[in-house]
Amino acid sequence: MVTALTGCGTKQAEPQPSPSAETEQPAAEQTEKKTLVVCFSRAGENWEVGVVEKGNTMIAAEYIAQQTGADLFVIEPEKPYPENYMETVNIASEEKSSKARPAIKNTCENWDAYTDIIMGYPIWHGDLPMIMYTFMESYDFTGKTVYPFDTHGGSGLSGTVESIRNTAKGAEVMKGLALNGKSMQNEFDSQKGAIDQWLKDSGLVKAE
Repeated sequence: MVTALTGCGTKQAEPQPSPSAETEQPAAEQTEKKTLVVCFSRAGENWEVGVVEKGNTMIAAEYIAQQTGADLFVIEPEKPYPENYMETVNIASEEKSSKARPAIKNTCENWDAYTDIIMGYPIWHGDLPMIMYTFMESYDFTGKTVYPFDTHGGSGLSGTVESIRNTAKGAEVMKGLALNGKSMQNEFDSQKGAIDQWLKDSGLVKAE
């Protein structure tokens, strides 16, 4: 079971022996990759699936965290979005028009420890939710590798991979994965193959 972390908590590291002059390894060999799944997701009334307890993107994010052994950080808006679908649609439209940067309630305290960031989000009005821009502009992505995935109602990645490249300065942004939002709720097993293949192709899990 994956636990959502409000402060980017990390797994307990095993103690390492103090290197001597004779045993010290090159810096490149000492660097260990550490993966974080970051996601923004909304429960409540959703397009085509009615009222749900867990958002479409959250379902995918939890599965990806399980498959990769990554930590999971869930972006929490300081002002939660309404449960009503159309109310949220209207707010999201206003935020996009004004290029708003909605405040985020929680903080990823151990951000610097992660090398690989798997970033998940729904498509809102053909774009990333504006709160994702808040997140990307709040952290230093220098030297990190970003793997984007989204859930959508028919628009695929909708140009968001390029938007991430332009916003997450200093990151290497890899090929993204688009997942049908309705299928996350009703036919999730049918989506696992696509997720698993993307993770393997991205080198995030070992190929069997």
